[in-house]
Amino acid sequence: MEGKNQTTVTEFLFLGLTDHVHQQIVLFVMLLFIYVVTLGGNLGMITLIWIDSRLHTPMYFFLSHLSFVDICSSSSIAPKMLCDIFAEKRGISFIGCAAQMWVFGLFVVMECFLLASMAYDRYMAICKPLLYTLIMSQRVCVKLVVGPYVIALISTTTHTILTFGLPFCGRNIINHFFCDISPLLSLACADTWTNKLVLSVSAGAIGVFSGLIITTSYVCILVAILKIQTADGRQKAFSTCSSHLAAICILYGTLFFIYVRPGSGSSLDINKVISLFYTLVIPMLNPIIYSLRNKEVKNAFRSKFERKKILKDR
Repeated sequence: MEGKNQTTVTEFLFLGLTDHVHQQIVLFVMLLFIYVVTLGGNLGMITLIWIDSRLHTPMYFFLSHLSFVDICSSSSIAPKMLCDIFAEKRGISFIGCAAQMWVFGLFVVMECFLLASMAYDRYMAICKPLLYTLIMSQRVCVKLVVGPYVIALISTTTHTILTFGLPFCGRNIINHFFCDISPLLSLACADTWTNKLVLSVSAGAIGVFSGLIITTSYVCILVAILKIQTADGRQKAFSTCSSHLAAICILYGTLFFIYVRPGSGSSLDINKVISLFYTLVIPMLNPIIYSLRNKEVKNAFRSKFERKKILKDR
């Protein structure tokens, strides 16, 4: 009898970020600019790495995949969010919500493990420079990219199946601007203890495993750098991994703040702001960080730009 009185949810409605017109205009312009810069910066990075033979190294192989991940993760959120800013009804179908959560979750997990692969690459380059070319072969690099995809696929598919296998009956308003797992679980009309347990164990395992690889790699790198006698040598060694370290601090710091910090009365509104940062701003920052802090990327860009200018002058 209980099942007959329940209305199955076929779509979800987002509360979004704001209902004030002036704020909506500012948000739309700002977020559109961020998304365009994200696409341009990451596509430019992929293209530059592809066409410049000097960048055909393991580090830039991983960086090209990081740019691809940033494009996909931001594109799973930004277009829908931009369309919803001025919409009276910010709706998404049940299947569409499941697809959005799966795609975004896939690339967030992928980014965590890809940063771990990049940390291992920096460890090999600085701590074992004579064996670097031998160990970091093309086959190993491919495995270090495919592995994160497989782990992300298993993790995200598990959460998506468990979440959307729950009964949703009645409440369908999500206090967010995209289909995130926590707001969705709060709408389910069934016990979500198992889902939360699996989520905690999975998120903990992903965070600990990828974080352990990154921490161990950088502890070894720090020890190796401190052993270098000259200041120039230490600076050169550190400069090869400073961009990657900055990207790690930004991503992990943001995820730690939103998922680990103690809850508060205004946590939902704060979480929306922080979510906006890691869904759109971080994918925009990564290519900027790697281009501004990396001499090889700047030299490759300058070389291609000057060559294009010479051809135009002819």
